[in-house]
This record gives sequence, C-alpha cells and structure tokens, in this order.
Amino acid sequence: MAAPPYSGTPYTPPSYEEASKIPPHPGYPLNPGYQQSPGYPAPPQPVTVQTVIVQPAVRFGDHPVQMTCPSCQQAVVTSVSHRAGLLTWLSCGGLVLFGCVFGCCLIPFCIDSLQDADHQCPNCHTILGTYKPL
Repeated sequence: MAAPPYSGTPYTPPSYEEASKIPPHPGYPLNPGYQQSPGYPAPPQPVTVQTVIVQPAVRFGDHPVQMTCPSCQQAVVTSVSHRAGLLTWLSCGGLVLFGCVFGCCLIPFCIDSLQDADHQCPNCHTILGTYKPL
C-alpha cells in the first residue's frame, strides 16, 4: 500500500478550542473544570503517613534499668523498691522447718534478691513493672 501523495500544505496543529476538548492523558493531572470520563482511572489520592515508635522489650530484674517511660516519654533509670513476695515467705517457712525459729527465719526479709522488686519512674512516679523471682 502506498502512502498518500503529498498535498503541498504543511500540517497545522489544532486550535486552542479544539485542543482544550481533547481529554488529558491518564497519568497527567486534570484541569479544574474538566469532568473525568468513566474510562480513565481516578487521580491518585494523598497518602497519610503515621509514625510508630517501637521500643524494645524491657526485662526487669532486682536492679534499676534504663528505659523510656511510656507515661512521661522521658529516658529514665527506674527507682526500685523491694517488698516481701512469695519467695520471701517460702524461704522464711523453710528456715522455720530447719529449726531457725529465734529470729534467723526473718533473714529472707533483709535480702533484696529474695523479694519482689517494683520499678517506678522517678519523674512521674508511675509503676513501670514488677520483678517476681518466683
């Protein structure tokens, strides 16, 4: 098939009125007054980004730990207070069974590692965790 013969007139682009009636390419933004036809996809919507801070798990023990307080969001070293727990009472009962009845059975109440430890934020005084040895 042969190309049509050259007519001698150069190609003229469409006028502004004709060009404004041509729908835009799907990847380009739409004109404000242009109604989108059903054949084209909707323009992309803005994406909302939410930042989530994940903090590593803290293992509480009978000594202070460094962490970020979830209540006041400050980096703190916890203050620890000890109280009698199950291991303290079982140790006391075991010493009574072995014959330590004249005050020696109270020794577990003086040893911090045999007691429960409550970790508290020094800024806002929120209880952050508890360590129970048993």
